[in-house]
Amino acid sequence: QVQLVESGGGLVQPGGSLRLSCAASGIILDINAMGWYRQAPGKERELVASIALGGTTNYADSVKGRFTISRDNVKNTVYLQMNSLKPDDTAVYYCNADGVRSSFALPRRAYWGQGTQVTVSS
Repeated sequence: QVQLVESGGGLVQPGGSLRLSCAASGIILDINAMGWYRQAPGKERELVASIALGGTTNYADSVKGRFTISRDNVKNTVYLQMNSLKPDDTAVYYCNADGVRSSFALPRRAYWGQGTQVTVSS
C-alpha cells in the first residue's frame, strides 16, 4: 500500500507565499507523474500542476508564473511553491501520484493524499 502525506498548508495574506510538500511512502519502484489538484467550496476539483518522471511540467493557466512544481524522485516527494497568492487560490489542495509501480507483476495505480487547506485572506 502506498500513502501520500501532504504538509505546508495554512493561512496566508494576499501576495504571500506557501510551499506544499507531499511524500509518498510504501513499496514504490517508480511514479509516472505527480501533481497537485485543488477543490474550492462548491467547485469541482481541478488540476493545479503536474510533473512527469522526466521533469516535464504542466500548469493551470490561473497559476502560471506564480506556482512552481518540482519533485525529488529519490525521496518520492513532490513540492508546490506558491507565490503571489490570491484569495481565489483558497482551496483544499490534494496531492496525486499517478502510475505508481509497486511491483513488476502488478498494474500501476493512482493514489491521493488526504488534502491540505490553503486559505488566502487578509
